[in-house]
Amino acid sequence: MLAQALAGLAVRPGGVYLDATYGRGGHSRAILEALRGQGVLHALDRDPEAAAHAWRTFGGREDFRFHARNFSELAQLGAELGLTGRVDGLLLDLGVSSPQLDDPARGFSFAQDAPLDMRMDPRAGEPASSWLARAAEHDIAEVLWRYGEERNSRRIARRIVEARQQAPIATTAQLAALIAAVPGPRSRSIHPATRSFQAIRIFINDELHALQAALAASPALLAPGGRLAVISFHSLEDRIVKRFIRDHSRSSEESRSEAVLRSIGRYFPSEAEIADNPRARSAVLRVAERLP
Repeated sequence: MLAQALAGLAVRPGGVYLDATYGRGGHSRAILEALRGQGVLHALDRDPEAAAHAWRTFGGREDFRFHARNFSELAQLGAELGLTGRVDGLLLDLGVSSPQLDDPARGFSFAQDAPLDMRMDPRAGEPASSWLARAAEHDIAEVLWRYGEERNSRRIARRIVEARQQAPIATTAQLAALIAAVPGPRSRSIHPATRSFQAIRIFINDELHALQAALAASPALLAPGGRLAVISFHSLEDRIVKRFIRDHSRSSEESRSEAVLRSIGRYFPSEAEIADNPRARSAVLRVAERLP
């Protein structure tokens, strides 16, 4: 949704922009082109491979700054850089990036067998295999239900606990095969392990709390008329974004709060984009503007 995101941000030369999910720089490149050598783009990513790509691709530019940070730290970063109230556009492209999915070593996908890791930053936190080796059955079931809306969560959790007593669940293929063999309700349109992999990834990387922290920081960061653009890929993320924009677009006498945002709209990928990139089929872009 590159074109829609750029249109939503309404990038103008001389502005200050934040690409809080650099990935492999597709959005950053487009924003820099729109800036025409004026203004500045700050990009963030916690993935060390993304950081290496950013420095290799844009490191010599005066209008580009890269920060190896989680976007949950936007409030702190804004204060450190003096960006509070100065940002003309903030972009969040949520979830796992295509390069992360396509690299078997990262353990995000069961398309190829690989170590069961799933960390956005492999240098920090606990890999999925370690968590599955120690987590209580009810905690695994809760994660699968809360973050994957997996109807078979309890059966899958019970099978994981039974299986790990025989041998560690160390690879993506092991986990996917285990889940596929568990009887119970399932979708005909996706692999039986899809929702569980999504849930475990979201939990391991604390993705929804990071999203909430980034959204909470956005009104103070944005300049009057500044735009917030968020691309989400599943209903859990989109509900959080929708509610945030709705709640901050209303005045409340009870809490004595004034509306600070104006919803611009909700957008979906075109049929041509979905044909070119099937992963875009579930994407939703929401855009809001900071009120004066």
